[in-house]
Amino acid sequence: MYPALAVARALRDAQPELELAYVGGVRGMERRIVTAQADLALPYHELAVRSLRGGGVNAQLVTDPLRLAASVPQAFALLGRLRPRAVFTTGGYLGIPLVLAARARGIPSLVWEGNVVAGRATAAVGRMATRVAVSFPATLPTFPGRAFVSGTPIRSFAGADRQAARASFGAAADDRLLLVFGGSQAVARITDALAGALERLLADWRVLHIAGEAGMPAAEATRAGLPAPLAARYQPVAYLSDRMTDALVASDLVLGRAGSSTCAEVTAVGVASILVPYPYAGAHQRANAAYLAERGAAVMIADDELDGERLLAEATRLRDDTARASIAAAAASLGLPGAAESIAAELLAMGEGRPLPSLAGGAA
Repeated sequence: MYPALAVARALRDAQPELELAYVGGVRGMERRIVTAQADLALPYHELAVRSLRGGGVNAQLVTDPLRLAASVPQAFALLGRLRPRAVFTTGGYLGIPLVLAARARGIPSLVWEGNVVAGRATAAVGRMATRVAVSFPATLPTFPGRAFVSGTPIRSFAGADRQAARASFGAAADDRLLLVFGGSQAVARITDALAGALERLLADWRVLHIAGEAGMPAAEATRAGLPAPLAARYQPVAYLSDRMTDALVASDLVLGRAGSSTCAEVTAVGVASILVPYPYAGAHQRANAAYLAERGAAVMIADDELDGERLLAEATRLRDDTARASIAAAAASLGLPGAAESIAAELLAMGEGRPLPSLAGGAA
């Protein structure tokens, strides 16, 4: 959702009068988030397919193929009604009926793949799309002859003031601020490691912990049990929403998973990070984290190797400003903060029948 919304904003900035529509799957959360973007005012159209599949063996293994089959004629009819000049999809199962329908109606389509190792659905649908935008150069061979490197569409950090952002979180000039993404089942490993190291960490770090709504009771109980001077250095929050830009800009170190957006944001900001890839979902995150780690742009810790002691050891090592600056500089060298604008320019050229920017100079 969020990369798609970033591209929508870039399109609006480029052509304020442009008509945009959002096509989503059967997820109440997706509709709520999209329709809450008042600045975009996106009409929401729903297909029967689920935009995310659940894990494990369950009823979705039977219903998802049926939903996918039903979504193809549904998408064909929807595109016939909307008559778009171009279609953009962030891949996954939702992209299959959209790109099939766009191809059948002669509408150019652009698919974005954010992981080093393309997902199965995106790999399949990308071969039917007009063009494929990828976040990592290593993904180009998956889509021979039709891919270009755009980076990951993310929130804009233009004009962000680091000092003001730090002050808003109570970080003094000599504080090192550790931003921790935690709180859901997918990041329980990170939350547990933080709990095991927290009191010792707080001697050297101010910690801003995104705990999630479900994780807040435990985080608040932990804070209540800390000595007063240390409790003042631990700030758990359920979500940051519009303050995420400030949190990333203010941070000296980030601890989190290795999804495409996280990798893109730490490189766009140029901040050191400890990435703990989610070990499931095809190990896509492991490849993302490895790409950064092999270039000195992040520290990668395997999920089953992370505990309080390992976290404390890495955080202690990275308290050194020189060590952290080296990682931050390598991260910044990989950053592509203009990804949303690059994809928007490609879509506008497609819709207007102009030469594609990605093909200028003989690009792949």
